[in-house]
Amino acid sequence: MTEREPPWTSVESWVDKQIRDAQACGEFDNLPGAGKPLPGAGDPEDENWWLRSFLRREKVGDAVLPPALRLHKDIEELPGRVASMRSEAEVRAAVDDLNERVRESWRGESLGIRPVGLVDPAAVVEQWRTHRLAATPDGTATTPPDPTRPAAT
Repeated sequence: MTEREPPWTSVESWVDKQIRDAQACGEFDNLPGAGKPLPGAGDPEDENWWLRSFLRREKVGDAVLPPALRLHKDIEELPGRVASMRSEAEVRAAVDDLNERVRESWRGESLGIRPVGLVDPAAVVEQWRTHRLAATPDGTATTPPDPTRPAAT
């Protein structure tokens, strides 16, 4: 702990002396981030920088979105989510779950956000089939190898 500022010195000169003493002792040598640019230096000024950095640091993600916007995003991401599913029943269950959440949102207030429409399960299943199944030369359909499993050698 540093000593208290002597009453006969100005605050600025006392702080300067503390910094000079610390530099002379090498207390500022090898600090993490030394020689690296400051994050965000040179970027355009953003009045919400603190909020953006908080959301990124805390990994908040979509949790802060209003329910209607979250549903829009879920509908947008649905094809990518169902691509890894193994059966048509799983795909239909995912679409049914999403449609149930859409119906729930209709019962609440939308607060000026455009309404969310239902997803057509048949269209999603057909899209899933198109992407999931690969036609073989003999005309039969087969599922492509699972990318999460190691390849057989």
